[in-house]
Amino acid sequence: MVVDRVQKRYDAASDFRARFTQTLNNAFGQRQVSTIYNALNQYRVVMEVAPEYARGPEALDRLYVIAGGQRVPLSAISRYDHTTADDRVQHWGQFASESIGFELKPGVSLSQAQASIDDAIAQLAMPSAIQGRMQGNAAFFQTMQANQPLAVLGTLLIVYIVLGVLYESYMHPLTILSTLPSAGVGALLALIVTGNDLGVIGIIGIILLIGIVKKNAIMMVDFALTAERREGKPPEEAIREACRMRFRPIMMTTCAAMLGALPLAIGAGDGAELRTPLGIAIVGGLMLSQLLTLYTTPVVYLYLDRFRLWCLRMRRPAAGIAQPELQ
Repeated sequence: MVVDRVQKRYDAASDFRARFTQTLNNAFGQRQVSTIYNALNQYRVVMEVAPEYARGPEALDRLYVIAGGQRVPLSAISRYDHTTADDRVQHWGQFASESIGFELKPGVSLSQAQASIDDAIAQLAMPSAIQGRMQGNAAFFQTMQANQPLAVLGTLLIVYIVLGVLYESYMHPLTILSTLPSAGVGALLALIVTGNDLGVIGIIGIILLIGIVKKNAIMMVDFALTAERREGKPPEEAIREACRMRFRPIMMTTCAAMLGALPLAIGAGDGAELRTPLGIAIVGGLMLSQLLTLYTTPVVYLYLDRFRLWCLRMRRPAAGIAQPELQ
């Protein structure tokens, strides 16, 4: 008996829901109920309430559902409120989304802001169905941070291959690349001293230094290798002559590059906060690399040349071992 009562109630509820849905469809769904045919045309008959009775939620008071032999107004089983709502739903991919903007305080970097946002999200303990992602400049900064090591490594690899083909050597491209760490350290120190953060523009400045700074070592290595191969000079004498003959061009090109980047570092006006880190990174990197590479490049050149000769001496005895003859 109890099962029969539950089944009857369930059937009654299902029938009422069907009637409720059908009433709404008949009133507002523009339901086609018939087709009128004549000799030439045919006309579809669409059933709906008159437009003046379908304006506003008050139309629910005028619609009734026949249930149990009684007319039940839709307003008795539904409610409505007057409120504001968005006229569109934003999406990220296939998911509904909502954007929240923020601004950085003076002296606060974007990486610090991202760390604070991540901590706040972790404390909220949001459901797994809700996910947060950075957009705009923050997303671009995250992408740059993720791809920065790979970009720098790829750039160094390309430079090494080109220099190796140019000088027909595996060692001396390392001599040229040895000038880059001092430039990177100089750029970072300059940004720290001036109170600037290592943002996207600062990273671009460091990448530019890869192409600007290595020309000092290229001038010396190219002259020294030419003196060794054509004039037969020993490495010590060749690199000493290269330092003496290439000192003036190195100083001229470095000073020209520094003076060219100086307006970016000390400039003012609209957009100066965007250009300043680029100029400071270039000037700082050139200054420190110029002071160090004039002394470190000859030393690296000589030690790598000695390492090359040591490798050749290790190969020759191994190649000269006589193989025992088979009887």
